Amino acid sequence: MTHQALFYDYAPDILDRRGPYREAHLAGLRAEKEAGRVLMAGALGDPPHGALIVFGDVDGDAIAGFVRADPYVRAGLVTAWRIEPWNVV
Repeated sequence: MTHQALFYDYAPDILDRRGPYREAHLAGLRAEKEAGRVLMAGALGDPPHGALIVFGDVDGDAIAGFVRADPYVRAGLVTAWRIEPWNVV
């Protein structure tokens, strides 16, 4: 099965700026997980410098729609993002 890996690069000061957007960001991820589209997600690094969100067999356009609606992206906390297919063995 092919999964889709969404990578986020975070702004260097994300820990200082994410507070007002964090709950809405997490709620969006929970909704995608409950709908069966997101399989797992989490921050990368300590302190975090990015995130990995693993989608199931979801169309890239749908993932791009998720990105555009994400409060972190809209607030400029995500400086870059990319989608890559992940062929799980």
